[in-house]
Amino acid sequence: MSEKVWIAGGGVICGIGLNLRECLQSFRTMQPGMTTMQYLSSVHRNTFPVAEVKADNNALADMARMPENISRTALLSLIAAREAWQSSGLQDISAYRVGFVSGNTVGGMDKTEDFFTQFLPDMARGGRLQQVVHHECGSVTELVADALGVRHHVSTISTACSSGANALMYGARLIRNNIVDVVIAGGTDALTRFTLNGFNTLMILDQAACRPFDNTRTGLNLGEGAGYVVLVSDSLAAQLHPWCRLSGFANANDAYHQTASSPDGTGNYLAMKGALDMSGLQPQQIGYINLHGTGTQNNDVSEGIAINRLFAPHFPAMSSTKSFTGHTLGASGGIEAVFSALSVKEGIIYPNARFEHQMKELPFAPATAYSEHNDIHHVMSNSFGFGGNCSSLVFSGY
Repeated sequence: MSEKVWIAGGGVICGIGLNLRECLQSFRTMQPGMTTMQYLSSVHRNTFPVAEVKADNNALADMARMPENISRTALLSLIAAREAWQSSGLQDISAYRVGFVSGNTVGGMDKTEDFFTQFLPDMARGGRLQQVVHHECGSVTELVADALGVRHHVSTISTACSSGANALMYGARLIRNNIVDVVIAGGTDALTRFTLNGFNTLMILDQAACRPFDNTRTGLNLGEGAGYVVLVSDSLAAQLHPWCRLSGFANANDAYHQTASSPDGTGNYLAMKGALDMSGLQPQQIGYINLHGTGTQNNDVSEGIAINRLFAPHFPAMSSTKSFTGHTLGASGGIEAVFSALSVKEGIIYPNARFEHQMKELPFAPATAYSEHNDIHHVMSNSFGFGGNCSSLVFSGY
């Protein structure tokens, strides 16, 4: 279990870019992805801004080289996973023992939601049952694994908003236990009416662009997308030019509430502390934190209290990239893992959009400007899900 696990590459598609390069440009130019809904059909179209991927299913299908009738969740997944593989420097995927570990929360729900409206008029002809064949979360993973040519190990993680981060943890364990040499790990989720209506019922959607860690915050904006890193073994990394190392990770569950974090941030603290302990680092060695930072009253307070408990009085730079991408649910841990790994590689600090007012509960504030070439050796990425499922990752340079 002492095998080091490295990040050899990464790929992202989300509301601020169809690839990682476009995402970085959006950060540089302060162009968040929140807009009026263009592709999701909802009665809330003009009520809640969302960070949709700026392409319809036909365009995504062309990019993914898959049929248009495949779920949007799978199309996003394949596009980001392929970018990750291409960036890694690895060649023929069949030359390695490769695993694919992907998190998601909605599966093929985008197709299922339209099922009955089309099924009922077509009952005399037998309906269109193919629309619900790929409803399950695991079916999305299997579709993408087949398209990638992954044969050695395929797993689906569904732990709410920490799904993508937990996929990296599981992938690292596969490598450390010599089950595979390479794992494409991360998460994917498309926007659906199911999730939009569900979060609206919880009354935690902001009707304006979200403001994570701002004292005036009133909720989150939903987004969609996919993000994957390529994890490789120590021996394989020696043949490549890896971005950084996954030096620590931990998951903790405080089981406080089905949809709320504990007010004292117990699970958040335990996850961050556990990841630091595995990495062998002290808190003051972390140069940047990619916050979970959804913009809800409860989440930002509990995460902030946990950060204060662990890092005070020396706080690293930190920000919530969800202020640009929206909350992409099962994809968020994967997308933010790519951003965090690149932060170590390029010394990047990402901006926290729309921050103006210091939270009265906290002694620190997030970064508001994009900067590169900072002296950053270790980065933490937080993903805290429903049910108290809290995960933290630590990425370290050479």
